[in-house]
Amino acid sequence: MEYFNQLTALLKIEKEADQRAYMQLTASASAAERRENGLTWYPVAIRGTETGRGDYLTIEMERTTHQYISHQLRFGSSVAIFSNHNPKEDRLEGIVAHQSGNMIKISLRTDELPDWCNDGKLGVDLLFDQNSYQAMEDALKQASKEAIAGESKLIQVLTGEQKPVFHNGGNAFDSDALNASQQEAVNKILGAAQLSIIHGPPGTGKTTTLVAAIQALLKQDGGQILVVAPSNTAVDLLSEKLDAAGVKVLRIGNPARISSRLNTITLDGQLSQHSSMKLMKELRKQAAEYKKMAHKYKRNFGRAEQEQRKALFNEAAKINKEVGKTEQYMADDLLDKNQVITATLVGAQQYMVRDRRYKTVVIDEAGQALEPACWIPILKAGKLILAGDHCQLPPTIKAQGGTASALSKTLLEKCVALHPEAVSLLEVQYRMHEQIMAYSSLSFYQNRLKAHESVAKRLIMPEEKPFQFIDTAGCGFEEKSEGSSIVNPEEAAFLIRLLTEMVLRLEEFGCSENFPSIGVISPYKEQARLMEAEVQSSLELQKYTSNITVNTVDSFQGQERDLVYISLCRSNSTGVIGFLNDTRRMNVAMTRAKMKLVMIGDSATLARSSFYADLVSFAEKHENYHSAWEF
Repeated sequence: MEYFNQLTALLKIEKEADQRAYMQLTASASAAERRENGLTWYPVAIRGTETGRGDYLTIEMERTTHQYISHQLRFGSSVAIFSNHNPKEDRLEGIVAHQSGNMIKISLRTDELPDWCNDGKLGVDLLFDQNSYQAMEDALKQASKEAIAGESKLIQVLTGEQKPVFHNGGNAFDSDALNASQQEAVNKILGAAQLSIIHGPPGTGKTTTLVAAIQALLKQDGGQILVVAPSNTAVDLLSEKLDAAGVKVLRIGNPARISSRLNTITLDGQLSQHSSMKLMKELRKQAAEYKKMAHKYKRNFGRAEQEQRKALFNEAAKINKEVGKTEQYMADDLLDKNQVITATLVGAQQYMVRDRRYKTVVIDEAGQALEPACWIPILKAGKLILAGDHCQLPPTIKAQGGTASALSKTLLEKCVALHPEAVSLLEVQYRMHEQIMAYSSLSFYQNRLKAHESVAKRLIMPEEKPFQFIDTAGCGFEEKSEGSSIVNPEEAAFLIRLLTEMVLRLEEFGCSENFPSIGVISPYKEQARLMEAEVQSSLELQKYTSNITVNTVDSFQGQERDLVYISLCRSNSTGVIGFLNDTRRMNVAMTRAKMKLVMIGDSATLARSSFYADLVSFAEKHENYHSAWEF
């Protein structure tokens, strides 16, 4: 089918671009350089080994130095253990089975470690993620087959060949815990035959609504539900909320953060409490004893010893096969008993859930989900619920040009345009002062957002303006190129001065003991780094650095702060504003603040874009506009 052929072609281009980017970072880079790019842990120490599923060995390793460098090693990642003596030859590939803090467990396709693991320093390299791309390609191929067969109403709806059907009888949902638009969203989900969409702008309680909808669906028909999201963080959040609401939930894969509550809902956590675990431990102990006996025979012994060694390994393998069967039985038993299964999009294709089907599939954060990845869980669904906000940041695309814009258009965005009757917009937000919310509501949400009375008038201090646009036009704050990024040193210094004055006023007001949270944001990484350095070196700000977060817009998605400063950075004579043209990025930035938002930028540069020209006019109209000269 042409729809899926196009998606497959786009995915191929993205995969090639991703591979090129990976090769550029790794081809001639040293272990230290790869470590700085977040692709390597080095050095690491082996802390233990255990026999995992089937006859595979799981090795536990610890990062012993450079522990605070951020990295990309995640559950399910393909990795290679290497030795510093011969890093190209001495390599052992595996999959990350667990990662938390500076500890990592890697599942290897071998039953014993090679000798070089005991000689020299070891490291762990992140490999290119072939598995995820393969899972997406397979899903698109299968979806195309099913589309051609014409048997799936859901596929026909999602590709625009049919309209979604809604049944409106006997689905009245009423809850004092939800507002009117949230209740309407739950009712639409209950009445949907194929598709329903929750459009959740910032602070509107999307997760609360989803949890209520899942509970209502379980009550309605009792069918098992699969809940997925693009990131481990999003899956963990929803898993935790569902568990707290009393839903029987099983988290497939390893949560990024381990808490006692989360551990009890993971597959590993529940397997450890299973009635058959005692039998499995005994079998593993037997297999380990056979292997221990086998290792007493060295490989260069005579033929009889070699035969004995082989027989012992075969016996261990036979027991481990039984362990694998027992583990699968336990996993199937747990999967059958839980009401909701949660996983990442690609994680929905893991071996223990690969062949399962669900009455309903929920994709949360669908505005950040790559469409080919969405088809992995969709193929398991009778009905689909999409939840997210296509007016915030889309998924990150490595390919450039037309491919980037085509692939960054998510399934959520397509379905909102195709089937507006399936969309429920959550209209009440519980985060921002009404003035902070106003321009975002006007520009992105048909001016339908309302601030809940608990936040609508909330100020950081009495008489303090909740929203200010400070115009640096004419100040000579010129941008500069810094590698592939942009900096504006004078604008950064100006912002830090305003922030310092605000901190001193907050101290005078008596906020020292209960100091508010502050976000300092720029769309540009180098500008964020510059402002972070200035915050760290400021005597007045140093004692509050734990309350002040400086980062890029993209890093702030999903977060909130009491007070937010935004450095727009661009200031040039040609009106070039780069990726500030993606107004969804600015929607994210503007909607992080709860009680005060300060935006700093050069209107002469920004106003070439109608979005920013309208923003400046909006600020002037509501007396929130100031020239930097006033300060």
